[in-house]
Amino acid sequence: MSNNYMNSELILNPDGSLYHINLRPEHLGDTVFLVGDPDRVPVVSAFFDRVDFTTQKREIVTHTGVKNGKKVTVISTGMGTDNIDIVVGELDAAVNIDLVRKERKAVHTSLNFIRLGTSGSLQADVPVDSVLASSHGLGLDGLLHFYKNSEPFTENAFIDSFIRQSGWNPYFARPYIAGAGEELLGKAEGFLQGITATACGFYGPQGRTLKLEVKEPLLNEKLTAFEHDNHRITNFEMETSAIYGLARLMGHQALSVNTIIANRITGDFSKDYKLAVKKMIGQVFECFI
Repeated sequence: MSNNYMNSELILNPDGSLYHINLRPEHLGDTVFLVGDPDRVPVVSAFFDRVDFTTQKREIVTHTGVKNGKKVTVISTGMGTDNIDIVVGELDAAVNIDLVRKERKAVHTSLNFIRLGTSGSLQADVPVDSVLASSHGLGLDGLLHFYKNSEPFTENAFIDSFIRQSGWNPYFARPYIAGAGEELLGKAEGFLQGITATACGFYGPQGRTLKLEVKEPLLNEKLTAFEHDNHRITNFEMETSAIYGLARLMGHQALSVNTIIANRITGDFSKDYKLAVKKMIGQVFECFI
């Protein structure tokens, strides 16, 4: 790959900021909180000691400020791994590409990505309103196949076992597995832990049926029943695997922390998930900032 980037590949706004996220390097802290919902950004930044910078483009809202003397950022990604591909890719570019010369920097900067999300439980003993830190992301979305050097995530004993046990449909993308950043996961004290499955959609890809019938009506049951080397799949959402896979390939630390707002096995749903999410945010700040 060339060390320089064409204007059509590294797209900048007139002010020199990255096209989608609307940010320049000075707008970022080393710890970046990723939230799906733009309305959750001010909820997170309310935990900052102060907010110094804000911007918005489409569904991507960013607040950067200071907490306990550290520069921190919260940014909304929107829903899905396709949005994660855009946001994480441009966040990496902000710190590892010279945006004026349009060339890679000689010294790599590693960011800490911490997802603050919501998720549905796939195990009866992972109740609503609990907080879960993902040890791994199991990607059912196919994103990582588009990048070189992703084979270790897709060709391994875990994925072979998952395909075999689940009778994985060969028309679906081959799953991949990526782990959390070890440094961040080691600080996740007091949280439940488990493997988070990531889907490329909310309805059919998560086994929900409205009007259209699904090809895999027993998907959730197969995810719940799966076990490999004492690992099990605990929850289902739409971003974690892409965050973990891209962070690994790009040289960043990542951790996904989710409030469980629904239990797909028991049928329970949180009575006040917004309050539960605020409690999760407070716990995360105590552990990591």
